[in-house]
Amino acid sequence: MAETVSTEMEKAAYREAVKTGIPTLFGVGAWGLVVGVAMIKAGLTVPLALGMTFLVFAGSAQLASLPLIAAHAPAWVIFLTALVVNLRFVIFSAILAPHFSYLPWRQRAWLGYLSGDISVGLFMYRYPEPGFDQRKLPYLKGLIFPNWTAWQVGSVIGILLGSQVPTSWGLGFAGTLAILCIMLPLVMNKAALVGVAVAGAIALASVNMPYKLGLLISVLAGMAVAMAVEEWLEKRHADAVDNGKGQA
Repeated sequence: MAETVSTEMEKAAYREAVKTGIPTLFGVGAWGLVVGVAMIKAGLTVPLALGMTFLVFAGSAQLASLPLIAAHAPAWVIFLTALVVNLRFVIFSAILAPHFSYLPWRQRAWLGYLSGDISVGLFMYRYPEPGFDQRKLPYLKGLIFPNWTAWQVGSVIGILLGSQVPTSWGLGFAGTLAILCIMLPLVMNKAALVGVAVAGAIALASVNMPYKLGLLISVLAGMAVAMAVEEWLEKRHADAVDNGKGQA
């Protein structure tokens, strides 16, 4: 009986996550479609583009590396760019680790591969506190499986139809709007807002740097500022709590 109740709880958590993530899937698929088209327009063959979308599974890193590939930039610049743009996944892993530290490392590895920006944001909104909860794993799976599927379906369609989509359709702009509509609600705190503002300002100011190096600088600066602001806000809150206890 207890096992049946446990299984039902996990199924309910999975269904809840799927329901929560459904509104984001159209934007994810549209973003994947844009990246798929971009890979073909950048000169990649269909097999190379398919390999990139399944192996890399990171639209921002893919888009950042495409102009470098087209410009025949040195391999180290391409890899470094993709690495820096994807550094946020290290942060995602650190965020999720306390929730799933009990799992074998192989399972944690493929969960990390499948976890994207939106999935992590929605998961943390539902389960902000670390620690074991048998509903957490099915909830995460209910977010990451549909998200991964929507991305790959959109990306594959974009790859296969990329040569047929006229530039005049403005698909890239539509995809950008779609992903912005999804991501903006996930910027839920002051530190993230400040980091985004700093990264955006630096990206605009350094847009003409060779090999898109301005993107690297803006990402690093945004992350550093966001972490510094977060630390400052936590310290300020702790000081306020201490002062309140002192006055009491």
